[in-house]
Amino acid sequence: MHRFLRPFLAALLGLASSFASAPSALAADPAVYSSDSGVCAERWVLGRIERNFAYQVRHVPNLPLVAITAFQNIHEHRYLPAQEDRPIGRTYCGAKVVLSDGGYRDIWYLIEEGQGFASMGHNVEFCVSGFDRWYVYNGRCRVLR
Repeated sequence: MHRFLRPFLAALLGLASSFASAPSALAADPAVYSSDSGVCAERWVLGRIERNFAYQVRHVPNLPLVAITAFQNIHEHRYLPAQEDRPIGRTYCGAKVVLSDGGYRDIWYLIEEGQGFASMGHNVEFCVSGFDRWYVYNGRCRVLR
């Protein structure tokens, strides 16, 4: 029994320590957040977007190799709390990102409550205007607006 329990506990401790430690350095400047941005401006959300965007531009053909260097004008534009007919709470956010090539792009993102790994934590979906080559979020990121 202990043989099966030990790897599970090790994985659980590793997962808990990843939630406890904050990212060391993010390009996002807290000074440009709006006062009503709430969860949209949290460092873990912006860090996840930066990491996933870096992965996206490396692995999707014909995207320019740029990185997100800053977030500006972060705002929450819709919150749908969990209800009986809609069991997943969702927060819709928008911002302007500064890219490493000096360009500015609109970004739209969604934070889904309780949809992280093994239903622990939150899931973040995002769409940077002009970088959705496969129209995952429909034209011009319409799904996340």
